Amino acid sequence: MVRTFKWLMPHPFLTLLLAVVWVILQKEVSAGMAVFGVILGILIPWGTSIWWPDRPKSLRLRKLCSYSLMVVWDIVVANIQVAWIVLSVPNSKLKPTWIVVPLELKHPEAITLLAGTITLTPGTVSADVSDEGHSLLVHVLHTDDPDAVRDDIMTRYQDRLKEIFS
Repeated sequence: MVRTFKWLMPHPFLTLLLAVVWVILQKEVSAGMAVFGVILGILIPWGTSIWWPDRPKSLRLRKLCSYSLMVVWDIVVANIQVAWIVLSVPNSKLKPTWIVVPLELKHPEAITLLAGTITLTPGTVSADVSDEGHSLLVHVLHTDDPDAVRDDIMTRYQDRLKEIFS
């Protein structure tokens, strides 16, 4: 029974998330949309499960929720900071730079979440993961201290993701 359930729904949380997102995107709550969302929520993870062989065994959902709220807050703050930089700093005075962030994360999902978080936060873009998966290349729009940005990414995001995916 459990084996059949795991085969049918290899990622139950993703199934639920996809179903909920589908209903939200439709801007209409109806039984038909909910059923179709569940069907998509089952088919998409099932069809992609072969590419997820080493998925994390457990996630700490409370920490994931608090991480998500923190990221939303950081996005709002970064939007204001980038707007200020664009409006007040002449292009000739901008100090863009590339930063290499060493990765302590082991799960590809955690690394993807870190890269997505960095890219979603205005002013930074994650550009590449090293071939060995030991570092992440990040472009920063403007900084006086690249080491501080790297350390902030590691302590603010990476350490929390290690707790979520441990």
